[in-house]
Amino acid sequence: MTETVLHPRFLFPRVTEALADTPVVLIHGPRQCGKTTLARLVGDAAGFTYLSFDDDVQRASAQADPVGFVADLPDRVVLDEVQRVPGLFTSLKAAVDAKRQPGRFILTGSANVLLVPKLADSLAGRMEILRLHPLAQAELAGTEPDFLAAVFGNRFKAGIARQRLGKALAERVAAGGYPAALVRATARRRAAWYRDYIETLVQRDVRDLARISALDVLPRLLALAAGQSARLLNVADLAAPFQLSRPTIRDYMTLLARVFLLEELPPWHSNRLRRLIKTPKLHLGDTGLACALLGVDGKTLWEDRALYGQLLETFVYQELRRQASWQEEPVIFHHFRDKDGAEVDVVMESAGKLAGIEVKAAATVTAGDFKGLHKLKSATGQRFAAGVLLYDGDAIATFGEELYAVPISSLWEAS
Repeated sequence: MTETVLHPRFLFPRVTEALADTPVVLIHGPRQCGKTTLARLVGDAAGFTYLSFDDDVQRASAQADPVGFVADLPDRVVLDEVQRVPGLFTSLKAAVDAKRQPGRFILTGSANVLLVPKLADSLAGRMEILRLHPLAQAELAGTEPDFLAAVFGNRFKAGIARQRLGKALAERVAAGGYPAALVRATARRRAAWYRDYIETLVQRDVRDLARISALDVLPRLLALAAGQSARLLNVADLAAPFQLSRPTIRDYMTLLARVFLLEELPPWHSNRLRRLIKTPKLHLGDTGLACALLGVDGKTLWEDRALYGQLLETFVYQELRRQASWQEEPVIFHHFRDKDGAEVDVVMESAGKLAGIEVKAAATVTAGDFKGLHKLKSATGQRFAAGVLLYDGDAIATFGEELYAVPISSLWEAS
């Protein structure tokens, strides 16, 4: 699968910034999201040599003699798919300690390297870790947005017109963000790419991470998880179709999370609220992947309003995560739900401020849609920056102090 560079990656400045003062920079994220392209763009401009551990000879050499392999490396080198040789990390640590200078190694990993079994050393204090996601809508648009700054700075102005997206929004959700899928001309061809992608990932990367006998379970489990995306995690429901125990299914979900195919959004807690739901939410890593697993395209997704609402929430959450990855200030994500039914789809915390994001697939908004945001605001007091209900409308409207209805297109369109 050949990847074509079509769009800017807004993580680029963060990588170059990290190389200026850190010996090792790890870019990790799902396979085929653009890590190699980004690493080579950064590395080629700075004179790095490129080596990939997807190459059988390079991988065998590094596994046979990790000390000698690292000793023979050039001064500046990109090591691609480093999770395939976890034993290399001890030798990398020794090389960094012997010659501690910034910008020596760019590593890429298609699994969460720090969770890989047999990892000998985490390179703590010597390595900066940057997460690359599939393409954000902002990167597809080619305009770096200011949505997160507007949320935390409470900078929305009522009446600013945006375009209502309608069915085009469902098409965006179904297309996803993987570069190699997006270059395909039709939804049917994109879905075929996603299905092949899952098969390849399970047979190679997951097999590298764990010796499990029932590899065929993983694609089916992932398809079930796709149908549960944006819902509270229920392991019993996910385990029901299989002749496997709940702990085993939980372990398999951990494996899928390690290769960035799904993730759990933890609940937000407050001492001021006693009746909070403490169950995480489940989200697929990309909505294009979810739609391919569920066998729906943009048209059928638009017609299935319940599923559309779920996947639109995941779509917005992943867009926020992708934009947060290139921000200077870290952003921590949660969800909020209490036992009275009040909820906020996404809670973001950054630099001491907190904001809530609700997602609605409709083109209209009522005051009742802000129930959860009101409760979140009252629980957080002075820390509350803004509450935003993203909807498929064409204008920004205020619904009380620090509460706004905002068109979903504002997520990626320049203001």
